[in-house]
Amino acid sequence: RVGRVGVANEGFKGVPQRPRERPEVWMTAFQNAEGGMSVERGKRYDLSFYARAAEGFSGPLTAALESREGKVLASKRIGGLSGNWKKFSVTLTPGSTDHRARLALSANAPGTLWLDMVSLFPRETFRNRPNGLRADLMRTIAAMNPAFLRFPGGCFVEGQRMSDAWRWKETIGDIAERPGRWNLWGYRSTDGLGYHEYLQMAEDLGAEPLFVINAGMAHEDHVPMEKMGPFVQDALDAIEYANGPVTSKWGALRAKHGHPKPFGLKMIQIGNENGGPLYNERYALFHDAIRARYPNIRLIACDWGGVPRSRPLDIIDPHLYANPATFLRQANRYDTYDRTGPQVYFGEYAVTREAGTGNVQAALAEAAFMTGLERNGDVVVMSSYAPLLIRPSWKAWNPNAIVFDQSRIYGTPSYHVQTMFAGHRADRLLPLTLEAEPQAVEQPQGKIGVGTWNTQAEFRDIRVTRNGRTVFESDFTRGTEGWQLSRGKWESAGGALRQNALEENVLALAGDPGVGDFTLNLKARKLGGREGFLIAFQTPDAQTKSWWNLGGWDNTQHGMELPGMEPVRMPGRIETGRWYDIKVEVQGNTVKGYLDGQLVQQVTRTPVRTLHAVAGTDGGAGETVIKVVNAGGQPVETALRLRGAEAVAERGTALVMRASGPMEENSFASPTNVAPREETIRVPSPAFTHTFPAYSVTVLRLKAKR
Repeated sequence: RVGRVGVANEGFKGVPQRPRERPEVWMTAFQNAEGGMSVERGKRYDLSFYARAAEGFSGPLTAALESREGKVLASKRIGGLSGNWKKFSVTLTPGSTDHRARLALSANAPGTLWLDMVSLFPRETFRNRPNGLRADLMRTIAAMNPAFLRFPGGCFVEGQRMSDAWRWKETIGDIAERPGRWNLWGYRSTDGLGYHEYLQMAEDLGAEPLFVINAGMAHEDHVPMEKMGPFVQDALDAIEYANGPVTSKWGALRAKHGHPKPFGLKMIQIGNENGGPLYNERYALFHDAIRARYPNIRLIACDWGGVPRSRPLDIIDPHLYANPATFLRQANRYDTYDRTGPQVYFGEYAVTREAGTGNVQAALAEAAFMTGLERNGDVVVMSSYAPLLIRPSWKAWNPNAIVFDQSRIYGTPSYHVQTMFAGHRADRLLPLTLEAEPQAVEQPQGKIGVGTWNTQAEFRDIRVTRNGRTVFESDFTRGTEGWQLSRGKWESAGGALRQNALEENVLALAGDPGVGDFTLNLKARKLGGREGFLIAFQTPDAQTKSWWNLGGWDNTQHGMELPGMEPVRMPGRIETGRWYDIKVEVQGNTVKGYLDGQLVQQVTRTPVRTLHAVAGTDGGAGETVIKVVNAGGQPVETALRLRGAEAVAERGTALVMRASGPMEENSFASPTNVAPREETIRVPSPAFTHTFPAYSVTVLRLKAKR
């Protein structure tokens, strides 16, 4: 409006931190990212801020919630500004709902004004806590039935450098006095969600708090041993803040912050993904100090390239991020674990390759892995999927369990697997035998393509043949028409497709050979950079690694990277400026790679077991609980026998999550496309048959009489 000057905030928007290459692409993405604050008609929103004015200006200010078009949804006039900093608070109640609103602070008179710590909160937070958490997100997390809450997160604890490390004492008290910090994911955190709020969050979820303390180690540097005293003291003081009486120094501060009752912290993890000699000696410092003062606190050590050997271990924390086949193969990881060793907290795991943005095959592989964790519950005492939350316009990791924007939310299939397993815990395991052959490997299908990794290169004469007939042939006289370009700087030049950027994971995909044997021929030349070529085949999308990686791993190795398998690597390098003749033959489940007419690599896909299960009893409900994962593409009919049960109820329940294909996902448009649904099943006797659908997770609950 004419005569109005001020500032406005559109709410959270953006993309991950600006890359070194192609900043103009980042800026376009940032400008196009959908921001906005979601406000609802009749609900209250509490605004607070600090302000001071130069001499001659006393306001008033107008605080308003507005639509992007400038329509005022709610407003309040604020006077009383002076030359001293002062906190102002008002409540705004919009007259209509708008999911893309903005907050504006403006004045109609000339003058100079300073603002700080501007904060807008819905009155309705989870458990109606001040400085509370978004209610719908927390309800979605609560539906996972978490037994514990690990906080404040993994690499967030460490920081890129120690100057960014998370120090809990800086995250309590007045929000305006918390300094905040830069983190590894490319933005600055205010630490509005601090140590006290995390403890409160665990309590509100009915979960045990698990605090991760910085062990004096960051990604790039560390604290010298002679200066570790304050970090060890931080751990002792954190326990006192959580558990100490109100007569203690830190217990009194907890009470001052509104929680006189102790939180009951029982577990501390010393560091995150730390290892080696530096961690070994620092673990000993924390272990000895905490054991001396708090002998009942359970200590969790990192298992990152080996566990520390300097002191006894209560619990160790390994992490696993891999492809679906790795998870399927590791379902029996703890079947032969040494029962005299430390207990295990599997603190971070997820299928992160061939996972799309959270697809069914990832969730099924994780579920198979989880049957092994449950089956070995005597040693694997805890586990947690990671990461938990993602806003699509700021994606620094893929995939995540819960996807949200300012007004919407949905769970990925992996999220639903977590709710199914946690919501149906058994308190006593039952022996279970599965007799099922590994399913045959289904030959994948997808596009062919070329790409680079931190390398500039060009490609020409790309041709696909099947049974002696050409089914695809490149023609770059029409530029890049018909090619799906992912990242990089692509152009057609001199009859070739040229890629000029030094970026990671750059692909150009085209054609679709379909199912069956075929041969891919092309010529490639490296123009510069660190590595060689990516020759893609049977690639469903740009997120799936299905390629022959020539001159990879800093131009030291060639490797076949296929979905469902670990990379098969061998020594090799690619020269700059030289044209190579490349051929890839796909024959059934065998892939052969040729360089200049010579067979260099040959890999055969091998089957993995796709049927996994675990069984137990829920004593409180008087039910047998059977969890079965069928990660294969065919239904499996299985005979079940409840030994020791003379009779069963005629009907049981089956909670089933199924999909028509392994790549299915959920989305804002279809949030429950893949989600569990309850069915009633007939149970004629303790011995019966049941068919488990293809691409499914099933939880059977059966009432049995002894």
